[in-house]
This record gives sequence, C-alpha cells and structure tokens, in this order.
Amino acid sequence: MNILGRLTVLPDIPEQITRLSELARNLQWSWKPETQSLFRELDPDLWEACNHNPVLTLQRVCQERLEAVANDKRFLRAYDEALTGLEREGRSAWFEQEVGDGDLYAYFCAEYGWHESLQLYSGGLGVLAGDHTKSASELGVPLVGVGLWYPDGYSHQRVAQDGEQRAVYERQNPLELPLTAARRPDGEEARVSVRIFEREVSIRAWRAQVGSISVYLLDVDLDENHAEDRALLRHLYGGDQSTRISQEMLLGIGGVRMLRELVIEPTAWHMNEGHSAFMVLERSRELVTHGLSFSEAREAVAANTLFTVHTPVAAGNDAFPFELVDRCFGGFWKSLGLARAEFHDLARADHGWGEVFSMPALALRFTSGRNGVAELHGETSRLIWNDLWPQVPVEETPIGSVTNGVHAATWLAPEIAELAEELLGGEWRRHIDDERRWQAFEKLDTARLWQVRKSLKLASVQFLRHRLQRQLDRQQATASSIHEAGTLFDPQALTIGFARRFATYKRATLIFHDLERLARLLGEPERPLQLVFAGKAHPADKPGQELISNIHQLSQDPRFHGRVLFVEDYDMAVGRALTRGVDVWLNNPRRPLEASGTSGQKAAMNGILNLSILDGWWPEGYNGDNGWAFGSMRDYEDEGRADAADADALYDLLEREVVPLYYRRDASGVPREWMERSRAAIASITPRFNAQRMVKDYVRKYYHPASQRGRRMAAADHAAAAELAKWRAQVEKHWSGIYLSAKPEDDARIKAGDEVTVEVVLHPGELDDIDIRVEVVYSSEAEALRSGLHREVMECGETYPDGGRLYRATFQPNLSGRLVYGVRAYPVNDLLANPFDAHAVRWA
Repeated sequence: MNILGRLTVLPDIPEQITRLSELARNLQWSWKPETQSLFRELDPDLWEACNHNPVLTLQRVCQERLEAVANDKRFLRAYDEALTGLEREGRSAWFEQEVGDGDLYAYFCAEYGWHESLQLYSGGLGVLAGDHTKSASELGVPLVGVGLWYPDGYSHQRVAQDGEQRAVYERQNPLELPLTAARRPDGEEARVSVRIFEREVSIRAWRAQVGSISVYLLDVDLDENHAEDRALLRHLYGGDQSTRISQEMLLGIGGVRMLRELVIEPTAWHMNEGHSAFMVLERSRELVTHGLSFSEAREAVAANTLFTVHTPVAAGNDAFPFELVDRCFGGFWKSLGLARAEFHDLARADHGWGEVFSMPALALRFTSGRNGVAELHGETSRLIWNDLWPQVPVEETPIGSVTNGVHAATWLAPEIAELAEELLGGEWRRHIDDERRWQAFEKLDTARLWQVRKSLKLASVQFLRHRLQRQLDRQQATASSIHEAGTLFDPQALTIGFARRFATYKRATLIFHDLERLARLLGEPERPLQLVFAGKAHPADKPGQELISNIHQLSQDPRFHGRVLFVEDYDMAVGRALTRGVDVWLNNPRRPLEASGTSGQKAAMNGILNLSILDGWWPEGYNGDNGWAFGSMRDYEDEGRADAADADALYDLLEREVVPLYYRRDASGVPREWMERSRAAIASITPRFNAQRMVKDYVRKYYHPASQRGRRMAAADHAAAAELAKWRAQVEKHWSGIYLSAKPEDDARIKAGDEVTVEVVLHPGELDDIDIRVEVVYSSEAEALRSGLHREVMECGETYPDGGRLYRATFQPNLSGRLVYGVRAYPVNDLLANPFDAHAVRWA
C-alpha cells in the first residue's frame, strides 16, 4: 500500500463521562490516587504503556471500553467523586483568612516536576517547584507559575554494561500531555517576542493547570522562528553558554511579557533560583518606558521581588562573560537609560575566576526579600554573598531562610495516609503542619506499622526488579540474567537507599571507601544488608558519570553481587518507590554544600530512617530518636581526610547501631525499637517538613509583605519609589563624608551585671537632615562580630557647635568572657525592607 498520510482517530467520550477530559488535563490527578484509578480502570495495560499519563490514555483507549464504563454505576460514582474533588480544589479557607483578597504571586522557575510523564525537570529544583504549586493550590494561594517548554525534556539515562551513562532524549508532544494553549482574554492564542542575538524570537505558551494554579510554559518551537532559535529550548539545561543565556532571557524577559499579554498582573514576583533574574530588567524597562527614571524603576521593582538562593557555592551559579551579555542583549541597556558599563555593574561579581555577569548577584541586588532553603543554607548563603553588603557582618547579611518541604499527597504512601486518617481524623490533611496533632501517631502499635512497612518494601522490591529486568533486556542480557533479576534483592534484608542527582559533592561512593569493611557488613548471613542506588549525572558532568560507572562496576564484584543495585533513569516514579520502600535513607554530602535535600523528608514521612550528615534540612529535623546523624561538624582542608573520617563514622554507626537494631526482634518477629524510631520519624518530620508549611512561610514572610511594599511604591504614580530613589542618591553622594569618633576601651574589666557606658560622636556632614541610627554591636571574641551579635541602640544626647552629635548607650552585656565591640552608624528609611540595602555603613 502506498501511504499518503496518517490520521489519529480519537475516541468519542460518552456524554455521561464527558468531563473525563477535564480531569485528565488538570494535574490534580498526579496527587489523587482515586482519580488515577479511574484512568487505570479504563485499560490497566494501556495505562502502564502510557506512563500513567491520563491524556494519552484517553486518546488511545478503545471506544467500546468507554461505552462500557459510561454505563458502570461503580465507575460513575468514582467519576462523580473525582469531579467533586476537582471543583473543591483551591477553595481552602486558609489564604482568605490569612491574607484576604487582592494579592497575586508570580513564581518563575526553569523546571517543574509534577509527574514522571512530563519530562520538564532534572532533579530537586523542579520537583520542589512542582510541590510548591501543588500546595499553593491546596491552600487557595493565588499564584501563577512561569516556566519553559522543552520539547525533548531532560535526558533519559541509559547505563551500558560497562557502567557508562548515556543520555537519550525522547520527543514530547504537548497535545498528548495535560497542557492547553495559553490564550488571551479575547480567545486568541497569546504570542510575544524577545530580541536575542539580534533576532526576534517568537514565543507562545502552554498552560499546565495544577489544581487551581495555572503555570505557563514558554515555547519557541514555532515555524516563524529561525531554526537555531527553535532549538533554544529543545533540552532542559542543554547547549553551551549562548544557549543558556538565551534560555534565561526567554524565561525572565519573555515570561514577564507573556503575563502582560495574558493580562495577569502579579503583586509580588518570586524568582526560584537565578535562572529567571532577567525578569527584573524587563520590569524595570517597562517602568522606564512609562516615564520613570531607572533608579525609580529599580526601587519599584525591588520592593515586590523575591529571590530564593539554591546552589551553596558561588562558582556553581550561572554567570556569563560581559562580551557574551553584550552580544545577546544587543543594546538592551539603552532602553533602561543606562550606559553599557552601568548595565554590567548591575550584575558584576567575582565567582572566583574574575569578574562576570552573575545571575544571583543581579537577583540579590534587585530584591527586597531573599532566602535560602534551610536554616544552615541561609547561614551559608549569607557567608557566600556577604561581599555584596560591604561593612555588614555575615550574620546580618539580608538573606533569610524558608526550609523546603515536600507535597505530602504526592509522596506519602496511601497506606501511611490511611494510618494518619485513622489516628489524626479525616481533616488531617488540612492541618498537616499541626505538630500537636501528629503526637497521636506516637500511639500507633509498632507491630501494625511494621506490617505496613513490610508491604511497602515488597512493592518497592517488585518495582526495582521490573526496572532491572527492563534494563537488562535493553542491554540484550541472557535469558538467565533477566530471570535472575526477577528474584534479585531480598525483601527481608535491611535495605539502604541512595537516590539523588550525582554531583561529586554528594559523595555517592562514600560507603565504598573501605571495600573490605563494607564486604563484611554486606556478607553477614544472619544480618543481610543491601544497597540500592539511583540518580543521574548531568550529561556534561564527567566526574559525576564516573561515580555511576564505579557503582555499576562494584555491583558486578562477586563480593557485592546481589547486594548492590544501580537503577537507571531516576525519575519521580523511581523516587516514589525508593522513598516508600527502603529501610534507611543515606545522605552524605560534603557539609555545608547540600542546600536542603528533600528526598530524606519524603522517606521520613513514610517511616524510613534517615542516616545523614548534619547538612541541609537534617540539622533541623534530627532529634536523636527519628534517625541517625554521623560525621564531624569540623571543616577539613583536605577532602580526602574528610571522606575518610566520614566513612569511618558511617561504618561505625552501621556496625554498632543500625544493623543490630534492625535485627533485634521480639518474640513475634517485630523490631520494636526500630519501629519506635520509624513512628517517631513520621510524627516529627511530616508536620514540619511538608510543602504546605513551606508555602505558608513564603506567604507570611515574603509574598504578602512584598505585595504591600509594591502597592506602596506604585501609589500616586510611584511617588514613594521616586522619594526612595532621591534619598538613596543623597546617601550615596554624601555618605563618604560622615565619620564617627570614639575612645576605645581596651582590656577594661567589669563584673557580670555591671553597666557599661559607651559614647561616640557622629559627624553627619551633608546628611544632617536624614535619620541615622547609631549602635553598639558586641559579641564574644571568638565570634569576632560574625555571629551571635548583640546590639544596643545609642541615643543622641547633645549637638556640638561643629555639627557633631554625641551618642550614648548604657547597658548590661548579657555575655560573659572576653567580648569585642564596635560602634556603627547607618541611614534608615521605612521604605526599605532592610536598612542594610542602603549599602551605607560606617564603623567608628
């Protein structure tokens, strides 16, 4: 037959179930097992073949099956319940009670992980963004997301027989996914453009509906675009620096323009990671076009813009050569009213290899709210970026923290959720962050929890066996090897899981540091131990790929065969299986390089015990009874010595505590003490490290305050922005003319409880008409004004004829031992979110 073409014949959905399409196109199904069950019931084999994608399942299911379920009373009841759940989404009273009406928050991120069928994520950042939008929907938070559409997504991982990682890309068809074309209020498809490397690049958007939240994914794969421009977004994090800066212009500049085209007006703007930092330049350009000066526009933009720092190493953040920026932007700075050098200065920073155009530096300079993703990461970020606030002690660097959390409905096993409903009541999901409620979980019978954990583990082992058989089949392994994989891994053995992005600082091979010692641990017949690994290295990360190869080769070592397994193509499905089904979750990064790390939170919610370095979120989560911590808090100059010390601590803990505790059983075969820890992990981690708590923190600490600042700045034709810009210019011009004079007190001795009086004279120069705060700042000598700071505001006593002002503070130091102190002055203005954003501090 001569084929002229191909047609896709879509089934005609019967009227009784016509809204199945609506259910399929709202990603709420990704966290609603009951909705997924509807589509699975249409055709279980097809559901598996479609990678649990209901849109594709609905397009391929046979017409006869649709007709049958349309007359099935049980199916129709489940269908009606799913629709009721969809209609209730976003109606939570929390946001209305907390904030009320009027706010709308824009959330920009380069990747989103909602479900494994949408390959728009590479790892933790994307899954965090997916969890953020899901929880915002549950809480009724008015949020709109902006991201990018990558036709080929992120690479699939194929591990060859020799352990080499190979990247494979699979084309995604947006029409076969829960996406719809973004349209303007008049119904026309939304289109905008951005000029990149002297070419105009057209952009459309696909809308992903996540419960009540819309996320717009920008797409450049359009006929009218140049072939090179159509390929700009082909891969997530693909290409060279020219590709990366183009992607980030599309996200930041194109994202703002797309929201304007859709007539969406956010009151606060959140940049999740520095990839979207060009957003602030576009919003400044808009205001300059409408008559504001650049300095006024900058104040207005910064007032309601927020930035979440992620990578805890300055050198790991996106930065570009100035020459590349010039070629890419092609004179964009002229529309801001700036000279080229002034434009460079907006993002100028030294990342360790000379000055560059730094995306996080740009974001930090154009925001009024900044946060790390764990308390320790906030401390690390303040240290890394402190040089952007000269003369400000590290502790006072204006970067806070919101510790990451995970979306419980996505990551919590249904069996654990059933226990929670029984123990905490039917409304437990609405109060998931109520720690007092979760104390009821401590009363759960450990034997019952043990049975649940055993069933979850068995399901995980079966999943892993299936994935391994598929992997071996692709490698054309022998029939006996494939058959053996079907019985590999013992569901009765203590199982340690390690699954995350394979970056070298995460030290995936630390447990292999002493192979003889590990072999003894794995080889005990009475107390078997097994290790399962999963994770991808970036296609350009050769050292990370070497780690995967090493683990794969070690899994073939006769000493470890059947006890060490590497599962290829780590995705959300593998993540769910492992964070529900292993016994111990291993995490051993080089402290403090783990920003947060959320996989351990998912595991703990399911009763898995964390065995982790005190890095990321674990210092906040570990209480001594809900897992284990190992490793030293000290810093080693030699990484090899650090690895050796941490590996020894890990082996010691496994030998002395972890393995013996797991195999210490009562007469009925239940490891009571282990299950007490498991129960404690669920009760202590779930209420504190869930994404609802995280989103609430963002609303309270950042989103709503930023919205209020933005309204204040915009009122009366941006009068406050003009006022603040004028004030800042005055401070910048004359601050060098002020000075403080004080008589130091060296080696003075006082008794605890005695009062101390400190005096200083401020000479304000040309700034005698602005408010200047003068303070005594002290700490223990060991801290050297870096942390543990104490402050005493000094009062102005009198003014001298020469204009000098005498300031005095009398106080009782609430520290003992050797103290150091200093006196400083800085200008204050209630229009600033933080006084140190004036970038003006003078020490005596």
